[in-house]
Order: sequence, then C-alpha cells, then structure tokens
Amino acid sequence: MNLNQITVPSLDIAKSIAFYKILGLKPIVEALPHYARFVCPDGNATFSLHLVEELPKGEGISIYFECAELDKTVEELVAKGIKFDEQPNDKPWLWREARLKDRDGNQIILYYAGENRLNPPWRVND
Repeated sequence: MNLNQITVPSLDIAKSIAFYKILGLKPIVEALPHYARFVCPDGNATFSLHLVEELPKGEGISIYFECAELDKTVEELVAKGIKFDEQPNDKPWLWREARLKDRDGNQIILYYAGENRLNPPWRVND
C-alpha cells in the first residue's frame, strides 16, 4: 500500500491554487471552481483541494511537506510574501519544522527529518 493523495477542503479553489503554486506544488488538474490537484515536486504524491461551503470545525487538518533544504525553502517563500507562524526550529521529536497556514486555515508544516522520519530512536520493532 502506498499513500497516493491527500485532499483538503477550501472555500475558494482559485485562491488556494495560487497559494500552493507559490509553495512549489505543480497543478495537474484544475476543475474550477470545485477541485484542483497537484503533484509534489519530489516523488509522486499528489495533493488536492475540494470546494466546501463550510470549513470543518476544530483544529482542522495538518499537512506535512518534507523539504531537504528547509531553511533555504522558508527563506525563499518569505521573499515571495508567504507568512510563517513559526520559523524553522528543532523539535524534541528530532525533526526541524516551520509552520504556516494556508488560505483556509489548514496547518502546513514544512519539515526535515532525515533518517528520523522512518527510523526514530523510539521506532516500534516488528
């Protein structure tokens, strides 16, 4: 089994498309005004948006995008006008992360975990 796609809700697909293009995702489907799909610049994972009349309540959705050059990527995005809630910093779970929100308030975490992504010291053994 392989994770193919994550779909998140959006109140305005066109505005969200512009935002995710700035982040570096490549559009592969634009079925406005209801749907859009992107391919990530690294790997084959896809990410999509679907139009909703109302966003979910509560904490919402967290989306993690791994960046090998996290600090450089954040610098480049800030220069393009993207605002971050949290600049890159080291976490106790051995990842380096930066946090921001998309146009609909979904939490986006840009991170780099290296070997610790799949093999943290506390990994469960088979």
